[in-house]
Amino acid sequence: MHMETASASASTPQNAQDPHPDSPLVSEGSSGNSSPLVAQLRKMLFRRMLIGVNDGRFFLGLFHCIDKQGNIILQDAVEYRSTRRSLPSPMEQRSLGLILIPSSCRSSCHVDCSIEEHMSLLSLSK
Repeated sequence: MHMETASASASTPQNAQDPHPDSPLVSEGSSGNSSPLVAQLRKMLFRRMLIGVNDGRFFLGLFHCIDKQGNIILQDAVEYRSTRRSLPSPMEQRSLGLILIPSSCRSSCHVDCSIEEHMSLLSLSK
């Protein structure tokens, strides 16, 4: 799994850091996934995430889940796109809600977290 975490912020809202107890990644269940990567992903649940895609658009939302193929689901997502080809270009935005971003379309991925967490997340990159 390749996850670039170039953006970090120490001003993350407290409720965004607390994982929801009903989330499938948080509940231990019978599978007993205790892998360090799963633990790192649990810490990222419901954090603000900014994802860039190949056509130049960006999506900002709360990280909801990721599958084995690297597809990411964001909730409460907002799409940002350039309205003109010239620089500087104004950005247009629209609310999307729950979206899936295929790994094949992703060009960047940034997680909103503290500097210490940012350093620990760098170990997720291959």
